[in-house]
Order: sequence, then structure tokens, then C-alpha cells
Amino acid sequence: MKVIIDRIEGGFAVVELENGSHFNLPTGLLPEGAKEGSVIDISLDKASEKKKRRDISRLENKLFK
Repeated sequence: MKVIIDRIEGGFAVVELENGSHFNLPTGLLPEGAKEGSVIDISLDKASEKKKRRDISRLENKLFK
């Protein structure tokens, strides 16, 4: 999903979604260099998710077994 930064106000970026609706996104979540008019691609990173799940599982095994 791609979103466009419409404007930045008081610690939030007002982004426009593909369906035309708007959403307030904390500016701390924006990629470095993002500004009004920037297009941000939001997507799932399945490879990183799989690695994180493995890491968490290993940690749980260490702690609880």
C-alpha cells in the first residue's frame, strides 16, 4: 500500500491512503527524509517476520525450558 504525506502537523503526518481517506501517523514512524508530498510504501517483510519469530522462539526456549 502506498500513502502520500499530505501535511505534517504537531508531531503527526496526515497521510492520504489509496482509497482517499486520511490517517494521522506519528512523525517518529516516518522514514528519514520524508516530507510533505513524499510517497511511502507500506508492506509486509515476510523474511524479517520469519526471522523474528525464530529468534523469539529460541529465546522462549532458553528462558522457559
